[in-house]
This record gives sequence, structure tokens and C-alpha cells, in this order.
Amino acid sequence: MSTIQEYRNPILIGVVGLVVAILLYTLVISPQSSKLTNLKAQEATLTAQQQQLQGQLDALQTEKQKLPANCADLQKISTQIPSVQSPSDLAAEQASFYDQLTTLVGTSGTGIPTFAFTGTAASSSSSASSSSSSSSASGVVPVGVTMTITGNFGQMTAFVSGLDSFPRLFVIQSFTLSLGGASTTTASTTAAAPSSGGSPLWVGGVATPGTNGPYSLSIVGSIYYTTTPSALAACTEATK
Repeated sequence: MSTIQEYRNPILIGVVGLVVAILLYTLVISPQSSKLTNLKAQEATLTAQQQQLQGQLDALQTEKQKLPANCADLQKISTQIPSVQSPSDLAAEQASFYDQLTTLVGTSGTGIPTFAFTGTAASSSSSASSSSSSSSASGVVPVGVTMTITGNFGQMTAFVSGLDSFPRLFVIQSFTLSLGGASTTTASTTAAAPSSGGSPLWVGGVATPGTNGPYSLSIVGSIYYTTTPSALAACTEATK
């Protein structure tokens, strides 16, 4: 009996200590360990997200470096095919094209006895919505142009060269080159019989001197505008 009592207290102390250890593990250590495991999982997730965001940031930095060049391309396109949102905008663009054309006529020394848009600014603008189904998906709408240019061979060469590098997009559908007076526009080039004592452009495969003429060049073509609002202002603002 004395022996049992002798070991009872140590056993009770051991049991109590074990119970306390179990409680500490259950109430403190185990939750903290679980939290640590969750934190490590969150850390791995956040690290992956950070790497993804860094990749996106690097891509945006690369795109930002390309932005000035892209804006320059957009500026060129906006000049070639301007955005038109109202009849007054279209009238202004048509007037601008005619001013540029008359400047080219002046610098090349040619004459422009006839010029016309195939539709007025109002009719072209009012038909923009109705023709959207027949126009391209980008909303680009043509405006027809007819003109007759006169001058000698050298002046015609200068005019055609300037027209090729024109700031506005101008597409020629048909043209006729005639010697002397104006001729009816067709889909091909012709050299009419001399009507004013001049020489044709080529004789025996050799071009005639630049002063020969006069010649008449009848052109049927189109300028273009888009009904899509221009993003040039936003692009320029983004480069600041």
C-alpha cells in the first residue's frame, strides 16, 4: 500500500502534465501550425501572382516604348483617311483636299480646268449611315472625285509625282491621257491624234521632251473618310 502511495503522486503529476501537453498542442500548437501552413500556401500564391503581374508590367513597358511609333502611324492614317462625324466635318475635309490639290497644281505648273466631287458634302454625309452596310467593316466611306489636268509633259510628270506622295489617300479608278484638249474619261490610257500641233508622249519608244504638249489628263478617283471616331488624341495623351 505504501508503495502505491509512493508512486501515486508522480503518476498523477505525469498524467496531469500529459493532459496539459495535449491541451497545449490542441489549443495552441496545432492551430499555429495550421496557420503557418496556410501562410506558406498564401505566400506561394502571392509569389506566383507577383511574377504574373511583373510579366504583365514588362509587357506594358514594352508596349509603351512602341507607343510613339504607333501614334505616328495613327497620325499618318488619320491624315490619309480622316474621321468625319458631321456634315460640316466632311465639308471641311473636302475643302482641305481641294486646297492641297490646287497647291500641287500650282507647284507643278499644271492647270485644272474641271474638278468636282460626285456628291455634295451633305449628301455624302447623309448617305454614310445608309451605306455602312455596303462599306467595309472598318466604316471607311469613299467620296468620288473627277478632275481634268492640263500641261506639258514635264508639268504632267511633276503633278503625277506629287499626287503619288499626296498626304490624303487618293485612289484612281480610271484615267485618260490625251494630246491637246480634254477627252472622255475611260479605264485606260490613250494617246489621241495631235490636235494642236504637238507630239505624242512617245515616238518610236522614246519619250518626247518635257516641253512638248499640251496634254490633258482626265482622272476619276476617290478620297476616303471613316465614321469611326479618331483615337489620335487619346494616343497622344498616353505618350505624355
